Parts: sequence; structure tokens; C-alpha cells
Amino acid sequence: MPTPSDQTTLYQRLGGEHGVERLLMDFYAHVLEDPELAPFFEDVSMDKLISMQRELFSSAVDGPHTYSGKPLKEVHAGRGITLHHFQRFREHLLTTLKDVGVSADDMHDVIHRVTRMKKDVLS
Repeated sequence: MPTPSDQTTLYQRLGGEHGVERLLMDFYAHVLEDPELAPFFEDVSMDKLISMQRELFSSAVDGPHTYSGKPLKEVHAGRGITLHHFQRFREHLLTTLKDVGVSADDMHDVIHRVTRMKKDVLS
């Protein structure tokens, strides 16, 4: 017999539009406080970044938005992003997911989906 979580998308379990928005805002607050990651965002429009991340994250977690930005490989090319940086980014995401009360299973699912983007982000 299906459980209620089987009948909802990961996007819905993360709180839908409002939950994802809060998650992204909290997440980027952590990232921008990280001295190793903050320099990557010095000349970046955070409004545009959050807008693109809303689309990207939504599409990654079965939400209603489709990512309309440039390919991730192109956006991140030449920025010097290493595996260490990617892992720090992922750690902040995990912390944020815990902070907003996401279940362990859903945290694992989100991290797995984000990790699939790794090869396109690393320089």
C-alpha cells in the first residue's frame, strides 16, 4: 500500500514554492558566510542566481519549473571550482536541509540529485 510520501513529489515534501524559496535563501546565507566559497559569488547578481537556482533546484526535485539558464558546464567553466569546493557547497546544503526539518530520506535524495551535477560544475 502506498504511503503519503509515495504520492507526493520531493518538491512538495520540501514545501513547494515557499519551502524551496526559504531553503535557497537559507542555503546561500550559509554559502556566502563561508570564506572558501564566498569569493565565487563576489561579482554575481544574487537576485539572478536565486532565480536560476529556483529553476534548477525545482527541476532537480520534480518541481514545476524548468531550468532556462545556460548549461552548468558553461556557467562554471574556468572558475577554479574543485572537488573540495563542491563538497563544502554540498555540506552547506545538507546543514540547511537539516535546519529546515527535511527528513533523512529526503535529505539523502536531494544530496544524491545535486551530486549528479558534479561533473558539470567542477573545472
